[in-house]
Amino acid sequence: MPNHFHWLVYVRETEVDFNVSQGAIESIVTDSRGATLSRTPTKPKPATLNQSIGIILASYTRAVNKQNKASGSLFRQKTKADCVTNPQEISPTYYNLGFGTRIRLHDPEKDYPQACFNYVHQNPVKAGLVKHAEDWEFSSFKDICGLRAGKLINRERIKEFELK
Repeated sequence: MPNHFHWLVYVRETEVDFNVSQGAIESIVTDSRGATLSRTPTKPKPATLNQSIGIILASYTRAVNKQNKASGSLFRQKTKADCVTNPQEISPTYYNLGFGTRIRLHDPEKDYPQACFNYVHQNPVKAGLVKHAEDWEFSSFKDICGLRAGKLINRERIKEFELK
C-alpha cells in the first residue's frame, strides 16, 4: 500500500527471558563531575510486540536514510501494531433453509487468522490499486500462489492454519 503495510505475524512466545550474565544492562550513577558513584547490573525488561516493531521500523529507517544520505522519518508518528488474536469480530454464519435455520459454528482459532489473511491480500484490490490481488507487486500473494519464489512467507504456518 502506498501509505501503510500489513504483516501477519505468528508469535510463539509472549515473553522472553534474558540471561542476566549475557544480556545485563548496567545502571551507572555518576556525580556532577562525571565520577562513577555506583554500578548496578539490571535485568532488561522484555519488549512488547509494539516496541519490537518500533525497533524494526527505526532500524529500517536508519538503514534507508544512511543509504540515501538523508534524514527524517519514513513512517508516521502514529504508526501502530494491532494484535489480531481477538476473534470477537467474527460472527456466526446463519443459513436459512426451507425447513429451519442452520448455524455454521466457527473455530475462532482458525477463522480470525483467515479473515486477517484475506484482508491483507485484498487490501490493494479494495483500495482500487489493482484489479486482482496477484497484481500487487508488494504483496506475498504471488508467493503463496506460486507465481513468485519469495522467502518471507512461512508455507508451513500457512498450511497449519489452513489459510487459502
